[in-house]
Amino acid sequence: MIKYKISSENPQSHYLNIEMVIDNISAETIELQLPAWRPGRYELQHFAKNIQRFEVESSQENVPFYKITKDRWVLEVSGLQEVNVKFTYFANLQNAGSSFVDESVMYVNFVNCLPYIEGRMEEPCEVEVVLPDDYKIACGMAHENFVFSPKDYHQLVDSPMLASPYLQCQKYQVEDVDFYVWFLGNYIPNWEKLLSDFQKFSEKQVKVMGDFPEKDYHFINWILPTSFYHGVEHRNSTMIVLGPDSEGDGLYTDLLGVSSHELYHAWNICKIRPVEMMPYDFTKENYFPTGFVAEGVTTYYGDLFLVQSGVFTQEQYFKELETVLKRHFEQDGKAFQSLVESSFDLWLDGYVQAIPHRRVSIYQKGAVVALVLDLMIRLRFGHRKSLETVMQILWERFGKTAVGYSLEDYQRVCEEVYGRSLSTYFVDCIHGNIPLESMVNELLDAFGLQMQWNEEGKIHLEIMEAENENLKLWLNL
Repeated sequence: MIKYKISSENPQSHYLNIEMVIDNISAETIELQLPAWRPGRYELQHFAKNIQRFEVESSQENVPFYKITKDRWVLEVSGLQEVNVKFTYFANLQNAGSSFVDESVMYVNFVNCLPYIEGRMEEPCEVEVVLPDDYKIACGMAHENFVFSPKDYHQLVDSPMLASPYLQCQKYQVEDVDFYVWFLGNYIPNWEKLLSDFQKFSEKQVKVMGDFPEKDYHFINWILPTSFYHGVEHRNSTMIVLGPDSEGDGLYTDLLGVSSHELYHAWNICKIRPVEMMPYDFTKENYFPTGFVAEGVTTYYGDLFLVQSGVFTQEQYFKELETVLKRHFEQDGKAFQSLVESSFDLWLDGYVQAIPHRRVSIYQKGAVVALVLDLMIRLRFGHRKSLETVMQILWERFGKTAVGYSLEDYQRVCEEVYGRSLSTYFVDCIHGNIPLESMVNELLDAFGLQMQWNEEGKIHLEIMEAENENLKLWLNL
């Protein structure tokens, strides 16, 4: 068993001390790899740049080692049964995907700082975290006396940990699944309202998808005094960083939106995963063309589930939908790339400002084309089928079986649900870059809605027919 130990001798310095004991050595050399990226953000992040010093020793002497890539080491271990790797890691970033330590917080995304041994990722491992006795831990992995025992490296690096003596926690239950809501920061939740709202959208998602992939789930929230909006999905948890803590109702609305979005990821990407990522390769880019399914469909349903479950009012939902429409059509509606191309290029520049009219957002345009497909299916079948039906089939065929889906698989399932070819939809909306305003408005019209433009070219979502029957069935009003 590979054992890790994480401590911080001087938390104010923001350094973590990492120890890694490697046993059962049977080769002359072993290769040690620190991930180059993390699930949930599809760009190379080069975590090895945060390592200050690095050394390897055995009980007898120092062990020779050398690098073969920026984040991969070869250890010369001939004749040794066990070696101890030690290094310091600079942890000074407060966001949902990094690591941070100071005198009152230890926040660790294990994927940032714990390497794996090539060929041994499937082995159980152990992680001991050295913390003061009064610290509480929020994490998707269970622990005993600050010791975690993940079944393999994949579980370990998909389970961030937030630790502090100041953590708050409450829980609720949906069917037989326990949902935990954690908070750190200068924020006092209205627990009665929060738990009621969270339970409503959680119940809705579980009902739609049929069952929940995990035995428990943790919403881990870190509320900062500065402006922030960031969430990252994990197999049975999400790490969310929001701010400022003085925002009041606005912060709570953000919390609902990002929480519903990240919870849906427990199915869509954590389990219903592109075949190109089965399994994750942490050494390099994992290119995939279906980012618009992973993020666009999730963006669409994250908000829709809130109104369908009664957490959002119709007006609140339309405000969020209007924001999605504005971000796409006002910002990159004339971009050259298709959704497939922009999904692939996430690894190139997907999280920074692109050059003008190059890339579309897989989140915003992905949500727009998800809206288009959902309304098309609903109108064809009188709401007896919808995009929900597509996602349910993907869950049964590709999520539960852990085989991964391709772009072709997604189109086949969509066409199976629709009952006829969707080649025009996929050519225009997924593989193409034609303007979609007319298509969207034609569908919205059947639901009593319209996008309208003012003199400055800004979009407003107008309710034309408040009592529209399609609208009521769509929003579950």
